[in-house]
This record gives sequence, structure tokens and C-alpha cells, in this order.
Amino acid sequence: MLHCDKGQWGRNSFGMSCTDFLNFSPKPRIRVLCWGPAVTDIPEIPESISFCKALQIADFSGNPLTRLPESFPELQNLTCLSVNDISLQSLPENIGNLYNLASLELRENLLTYLPDSLTQLRRLEELDLGNNEIYNLPESIGALLHLKDLWLDGNQLSELPQEIGKLKNLLCLDVSENRLERLPEEISGLTSLTDLVISQNLLEMLPDGIGKLKKLSILKVDQNRLTQLPEAVGDCESLTELVLTENRLLTLPKSIGKLKKLSNLNADRNKLVSLPKEIGGCCSLTVFCVRDNRLTRIPAEVSRAAELHVLDVAGNRLSHLPLSLTALNLKALWLSDNQAQPLLTFQTDTDHTTGEKILTCVLLPQLPSEPTCQENLPRCGALESLVHDVSEEAWNERAVNRVSAIRFLDDEKDDDDNETRTLLRRATPHPGELKSMKKTVENLRNDRNAAKGLDSNKNEVNHAVDRVTTSV
Repeated sequence: MLHCDKGQWGRNSFGMSCTDFLNFSPKPRIRVLCWGPAVTDIPEIPESISFCKALQIADFSGNPLTRLPESFPELQNLTCLSVNDISLQSLPENIGNLYNLASLELRENLLTYLPDSLTQLRRLEELDLGNNEIYNLPESIGALLHLKDLWLDGNQLSELPQEIGKLKNLLCLDVSENRLERLPEEISGLTSLTDLVISQNLLEMLPDGIGKLKKLSILKVDQNRLTQLPEAVGDCESLTELVLTENRLLTLPKSIGKLKKLSNLNADRNKLVSLPKEIGGCCSLTVFCVRDNRLTRIPAEVSRAAELHVLDVAGNRLSHLPLSLTALNLKALWLSDNQAQPLLTFQTDTDHTTGEKILTCVLLPQLPSEPTCQENLPRCGALESLVHDVSEEAWNERAVNRVSAIRFLDDEKDDDDNETRTLLRRATPHPGELKSMKKTVENLRNDRNAAKGLDSNKNEVNHAVDRVTTSV
């Protein structure tokens, strides 16, 4: 084994620099060559490296390399190759000659395509292509039948080839941070898959074939454009973690109650208006987050999820909670961003509409929380967020004038007096809130001309800004 570290400045036990050693001939029978991130003095790998015929493991990560020598594929005993973060722009066309390669790490480079010969690496089990500039996967990717881990995150992929469904031994697939608009139905062929990460794409739906992934344990589909989930997701019987944050979901499928092993369900920042009562069937659920949605009620059946310890419903439109929640051993119940303690003191009351016993507290009914400019900009732009907020004006008006469950002795007299008056009581914002609101609006005014792609909404946004500024 030959290992160079930063303290040796790239010098090995022979007293030679890394580059000198690679140019030295004949070569000792080196099996492991680690000139990784700690070494930064290798501008290139000489062609003479092909003389290291016994080399099995090589790591050149973090060095200022831009290419691999054409002779590199002659190292046919090589099993593990790491060339992460070296500004690599292309691979040798004959890289497929490394037929014993089991692990290939190419993360954080400048690759735009993969040579056809790559799919000749029939013994490859790990392939990391994350954070490159790859636009297409070759259809022959399906020939890598022994592949277990495939990382494609942070590229420019707009689609996956149907042949990816042939990877029967694949355990982990990460295609997050791409431009995918759909997944092929053939993804159902990944019958060994346990981890599927497709965060930060442009997906509007998931294929029904996803229900055939019986071993799938982790599914992350956050920051996409999903408006619904297929009922087939309930057939993913091994699912333990489901992340749906920042989509456009209006509801969850009834089949979600079939996920008996699900322990973590996060659907924050969607457009959920209701939850299915079948959610109570998730008997292993411990953390359930539906923050910043449009829920007006929580189904009483959620109490059937006996293992539930954390329930986050902040930023919704709840007027009360079901009494059945008292049957749970909750460690945290979040109703507001400003909540100081994970648990509050609740009182029982009666729902005058249904006559049912309910739970209420000082934070119910819920008031809408205004997102900050900093929170909105990364997701969809400050101006688009402002337009959305204006469209929610009716809800804001109702929330500002909410009816509290706490009443005082003089309230009845005041109510009688108000019948003869034309003035209405309204909650007055705190002066600090006014200043913050005004500052936010002024920042939006300064930024709006720099925003791109929103010209069609410009007049509407200007009008909204002027109205809010005037009212402040």
C-alpha cells in the first residue's frame, strides 16, 4: 500500500514525490494507491501508471486533475477507483476495459456524458456520478446487472431510460436535484430497491408501478410538483419514511393507512385541505408533520396511531383538535411557530356544530403566520409569494377576527352594545409587527423589478404592494 498525506507533501517511503513515483520504473507491486483529498500537488497522472499492474484500489480525489491517462484502463486488476472533485471533463473511451471494477466514484466533476463502454463494467456494484453536468443516461445502463448503489443527484437529467428497470439488484437510487418531469413505469422492476430519493425535481405524479417496490423503506419526493399520490403507494409495505415536503398535494390517498411500518411521515408545506381517516392505520407512526397546509380539522382516527409521539400541525386553519388525541402519549404537539413549549395545556369544549367534545387552547383557532421574504425567495420568488398571499386575503380576514374559546364576564354586555354600533372590533397588530411588515414590503418593492419570468403579474403585484404599504 502507498499512501501520501498532506504532512508528507506527497512524499512516500521511497523519498520521492507522488509524480516522481508514478514516473519511476520498474514499479513495486503496489495494490493500494491513496493520493486523495489530502494531497494537492498532482497536476496529472502520467501514462506510466499502467505499469502498476497489481493495483487494486486507487484514490486521486481532490487533486487538480482534468483527465485520466488513456493508459489507465490497462489497470485491469483495479476494483475501486475514486476520482472525486478533480475537474474531470471526460472519461477514457475505453474505461470499460476495467472489467474488475466494483466501485467507481466520480462525484463533483464536470462530466457531461458517459462513454458507451462504461456499461461493460459488469461487476460494478457502486457508481457515484453525483454533482456533474450529465444530461442523459445511456440506455445500456440496464446492462449493469450487479449495480447496488447508483447516485445521480445534482445533474441535468430530464428523464430516465426505461432500461433502468432492469437493475434488479439495485438497493439505492438517488436522482435528486435534476430536471425530471416523470419517472418511467419500468421503475417497478427495481424489486430490490430500499432507498429512492427523487427530491428537487419537476415531477407532477408518480407512476402506479411504484407500488411494486415491496422492499422500499425510504421514499423522498420533497420539493416537486406533485398534486396527488397514487393509491399504489399503499402497496409499498416496507416503507418506514415518506417525505412529501413542498409539493402541491391537496390530500393523501386512503391507501396510506396500509403502511403498517411507516414511522416518519412529513407532508409540510403542501396544500392539504383534509386528511383521510385511514391515517390511523399507520400503527408504527411516531412522527407526523403537516405544517403549513390548509387543514381545518384533524380526523379523530389519528389517535389509532398508538406510537405517535410528535404531531406538527402548525400553520394550518384548525379551530380545535379531536378529544381522542388525549389517548396518545405525545411528547410534542406543535400548533404555532411561536410556541414556547412542545406541549400545551388544553381544555375540553363542545363543537356547537356537531355536538362532539373537542380540545382547545390559547393557540386555537389558529392564526396564519406570514412567511418571511427569506423563506419565500428560495422556493418560488418573493413576488410570486406575495401574489399568493393576496389571494388568501379572505382567509386572513376570517383569522384576524377569530372567535376565541376564552370569554370574559363583560363580553355579553359588550356584545349587546355592539349590535347598535357600526364599528367592528379587530385585532391590532403589535407595533413591532407593523415595522417588520413594512420593511418586508419595501424589500419586495425594491426586488420586484429584478425578478424574471413574472412580467405578466407585474401590474397585479404592484397594486398589491401599494395596498399593503398604504394600510401599514
